[in-house]
Amino acid sequence: MQEAMNVRHQRLKLLALIAVFALPMVSAWVMLHWRIGIPDQHTAHGELAPSVPALEEWPLVDQQASFDGGDWVLAFDCTRDCEAQADRWWRLHRALGREAPRVTRLRIGGSPASQPGESVTQWREAPAWQEAGAVWLIDPQGRVVLRYAGNVSERDVMDDLSHLLKRIPDPRAVEERDGESR
Repeated sequence: MQEAMNVRHQRLKLLALIAVFALPMVSAWVMLHWRIGIPDQHTAHGELAPSVPALEEWPLVDQQASFDGGDWVLAFDCTRDCEAQADRWWRLHRALGREAPRVTRLRIGGSPASQPGESVTQWREAPAWQEAGAVWLIDPQGRVVLRYAGNVSERDVMDDLSHLLKRIPDPRAVEERDGESR
């Protein structure tokens, strides 16, 4: 009788141990399958994945084929209040610190004189999706990832850009490390 109780006690311990490890997996599967408890909001401050063509397809006077093979591009429309806009995004670029070399600014409009780290071009013709003062964040492959309205705060753009740069490693740094180890 005592031995049967002991075996039953051991089996209950084993079932409890299995439940401790299996329950989180089952609850995660249920949450994912039926979308229970998963927030619908996103953390990006701009419009995520807007319907804007890739950078190569933009109607620009000087086509920007690629910047440095791994640069993110902060493109901004400078058709109004251009000096303030250029200065605003230059300050944000400097605030990136050690991640600043991974970002290039593309000013569309304004005077041909550029600030450090900035490329300047003009619209050949204004596309339908263009908005005065708008800002676009473009990935290294030339796809528009985020779009911001002209009245966006620098802090919001900085938060999104810092998050992306932190999460996505620089492919050039990986190649350098691989090259040194060989």
